[in-house]
Amino acid sequence: MLHLRLIVPAGRTDAVVRLVENTVGTTHLAVLTGAARDPMGDVVLCDVAREAGDTLLRELRVLGIDRDGAIAVENIDLSLSTRADRAERDAPGEGADAVLWESLSNATHEESTLSVTYLAFLTLATMIAACGVVLDNAILIVGAMAVGPEFGPLAGICTALVRRAPRPAWRSVLALVVGFAVAMAVTVGFSLFMDAVGLFHAEALTAERPNTHFIYRPDWFSFVVAALAGVAGVLSLTSAKSGALVGVAISVTTVPAAANAAVAFGYSSYKQALGSTEQLLLNLAGIVLAGTLTLLAQKVFWARQRQR
Repeated sequence: MLHLRLIVPAGRTDAVVRLVENTVGTTHLAVLTGAARDPMGDVVLCDVAREAGDTLLRELRVLGIDRDGAIAVENIDLSLSTRADRAERDAPGEGADAVLWESLSNATHEESTLSVTYLAFLTLATMIAACGVVLDNAILIVGAMAVGPEFGPLAGICTALVRRAPRPAWRSVLALVVGFAVAMAVTVGFSLFMDAVGLFHAEALTAERPNTHFIYRPDWFSFVVAALAGVAGVLSLTSAKSGALVGVAISVTTVPAAANAAVAFGYSSYKQALGSTEQLLLNLAGIVLAGTLTLLAQKVFWARQRQR
């Protein structure tokens, strides 16, 4: 269940109350007349089943509540109410499958913004992966994958494409391009420093690396895994099963591929750098393609559910 707290201009309170009452899956409606001070208006409280939340939020925006008042949404961790149970039964579909498009857009906006923190995490992940590829250490590779924040912009691109929003799409692309460019440039310098102090060696990069050689040898399996990860990642963002996102992060070799390309470039091993770059681009393309198709499928599914 979701809890909605609305600040409504007094002249539109009746329309909002009728909307809530006529929306299948709502309950616990309360109206506090004149309680709001900034902005002035009435406070309307209600609970709504997650699977009915997107429809209600869209209609509230049609009424201009987001513009002239306020809409706040909170997840309810525990609700002991027979009315809430009935509202969940009446709402179409399952709550775990529901897509809250406004929540998804807000989440991907935060995760796909080019910020100092985003650059720091991506750079640190790439540097950790650089140590992993030189040492042929799979544990470091997995650790770098978990640290990397690059799935946020990828999900932002998928969401923007489905919602036909060019500005968020370009913002996400900018975060990806600039982020990886900065991370790889810093990692080149880091690799040269580690080589200067005797911790990195060119022989380690050119030697056979059974644990990490897949990073610079892209094939169709790379695309298949990236596509599967894209589907899983988008599902984890749109549903209540967000814990799966960590597994997505450590299943695709985006950051390790960027790190291997940076180290190889520092040692003038351009063939290996090219292979790693191909691996990186292949994974990014697979995630975006599969993620976008998943969101489109969910959009069609819930459109049919609302019609039913």
